[in-house]
Amino acid sequence: MRKIKPKKYLGQHFLKDENIARKIVESLSISNYSNVLEIGPGTGVLTKYLIEKKINLKLVEIDSDSVNFLKSNLQIDPLIILENDFLKLQLDDVFTDKFAIIGNFPYNISTQIIFKALEYKNLIPELIGMFQKEVAERICEKKGSKKYGILSVLTQAYYDTEYLFSVPPSVFTPPPKVVSAVIKLVRKKQTEINYNEKLFFKVVKQSFQQRRKTLRNSLKTFNLTDSLREDTIFDLRPEQLSVKDFIHLTDLIDKNI
Repeated sequence: MRKIKPKKYLGQHFLKDENIARKIVESLSISNYSNVLEIGPGTGVLTKYLIEKKINLKLVEIDSDSVNFLKSNLQIDPLIILENDFLKLQLDDVFTDKFAIIGNFPYNISTQIIFKALEYKNLIPELIGMFQKEVAERICEKKGSKKYGILSVLTQAYYDTEYLFSVPPSVFTPPPKVVSAVIKLVRKKQTEINYNEKLFFKVVKQSFQQRRKTLRNSLKTFNLTDSLREDTIFDLRPEQLSVKDFIHLTDLIDKNI
């Protein structure tokens, strides 16, 4: 079996531990959906376990060497492989019905994968991915921590997050310089959005761009009325607000601008 040389510019670190691969795939609930999209299958260490499931599987892989490896060495059906950049895909063209996302994500685009998934949140009930440990912690962190930020709030507004387990560098080829972690996102049961979602994103991002300042100072660009600025919520710093608090803050601003 020929081998693929990992490409640094693609952020490739191929998982070689079969037990971890199996554990990641077993984390999928396959509940209320049958479509699964794997991002960056590489040498197919997750793919071969996914194929054993009764699912409608598609793979998106930007690396032509990996695509050829999957076809020739693992006999993967070419029809399920999308040789493309995940970040450029129209995901509702890939699947018209609900689908889960899974993968050993390239760390250089892992946060972009999350933001892309949020764009299609009503189609994606579940996401399981390998991240750099620091990023995984940021996604799952709760208020009051320095790790709590934009990624935490925006993800947790729509998904219940679970830190599943840490993964040492030694189980990858080549070993990354950081510890990794697998997390699971499950779409919240309450999916109705009754607030200005576009404004919510702006408020969260602007708040954390100046996270050391109180909201009264960091949100000046929203031209808040004097009476609104007196609300005690503006005495707080962004890491002190829960997701519900940010939604409430968005409502306050929306009614006063």
